[in-house]
Amino acid sequence: MQTIRIKTSSTARTDGTERPRPGPGRDLAALLAGAATAVAGGGALLALADADSPLRAPLTLFFLLAAPAAAIAAALRGLDPFGRLLTAVAGSVILNMLVAQGMLATHRWSVRGGIVAVTALSALILVLVSVRRLRGRTAGRQGD
Repeated sequence: MQTIRIKTSSTARTDGTERPRPGPGRDLAALLAGAATAVAGGGALLALADADSPLRAPLTLFFLLAAPAAAIAAALRGLDPFGRLLTAVAGSVILNMLVAQGMLATHRWSVRGGIVAVTALSALILVLVSVRRLRGRTAGRQGD
């Protein structure tokens, strides 16, 4: 069964673009992203400061999963949202396992070292994605 949407004159636009929806839900994604960033940053700071807090373990785990997942999700713009989320979380787990395996193999295991390594690799992925996008934009402008 197919749903047919009928646009009324109040919602129809002549230029083919849609207006932003009014109401409290329009900025929810940005609010959730900011809250997740604050929670993840707090987890990293608690782990790096070696603070005795009951929130240290869950917030640090959230950071270790969210930081690489966000970087990998930024690189996978073409996928649909569910596939992108699933792939980013799986990539995050793999990246964390590779960091742990490398640190254990070299006998350099430490909590702070793991946090720093995951942060550095996540930042590197984000920088590479940003450079690739900027290079794609400048190549498109030069071809015009």
